[in-house]
Formats: sequence, structure tokens, C-alpha cells
Amino acid sequence: MLIFSDLVFLSNQQKTNQHYKMYIYNVTANIEESIHEEWLIWIKEHIPQVLATGKFEKATLTKVLVEEDMGGTTYSIQYKSYSREALDAYYREDADKLRQEGLKRFADKMLAFRTELQIIDEYTVKFK
Repeated sequence: MLIFSDLVFLSNQQKTNQHYKMYIYNVTANIEESIHEEWLIWIKEHIPQVLATGKFEKATLTKVLVEEDMGGTTYSIQYKSYSREALDAYYREDADKLRQEGLKRFADKMLAFRTELQIIDEYTVKFK
């Protein structure tokens, strides 16, 4: 625990006292302006479908705040997985089917890439 004047910082490792291994499955997508509104409605329906697989505990949809040379609007969807095993099961059992609808619907007007992140530790702050 670190104490800076009136702030107390706690890491999850300190709170749980165990090795912390969770993963974020991050999907970054650049969306052409011509389909932007339709895609935004669709992704807000798609995210609950991904969560319904039971492989993730939560998801966060964010807008990337950079202007792309290619134009469009870029978003990041971060799915927090329960474990490496849950993420691997998602790839085996669900990923292809869930990706197909977006590919079929938006084809060449959406460019997406995926990355995996391992959470090393998370921190919160509490004011005294």
C-alpha cells in the first residue's frame, strides 16, 4: 500500500494477495463515415452477444481520440476475460460466428484488428 498525503493506492494484488492473471481481448475498428451511425447501433447490440458467451466479465466501448489519415472514426472495444482458458475457448467456440455478421454487414467499410493484453495489476485510489 502506498500513501501520498490524503490518497491511498491499492493494487488488486495487494487486495487479493494472489497472482493476478486476467486478459483483455481488444478489438480496434476504423469505421467509414457512411456507415458510422448504423455500425454504432450494431456494435451496441453485438457487445452483449459476445458477453453472453460467458467468456468475459465485462466490456468497454471507447472512441479513439486521434484523427486517422485514412479518415473515419476509430473505436476500441475491450473485453475483460476471466482467464486465458476462457479466452482460448472464445476463439474455439464463438469468435468466427460472431465476427461473420460484422464482416457480412459492413464488409470493406470497416477495418478491424485484434490484440490481446495481459493485466499485470490494476490500481484504484481512495480518498481519505
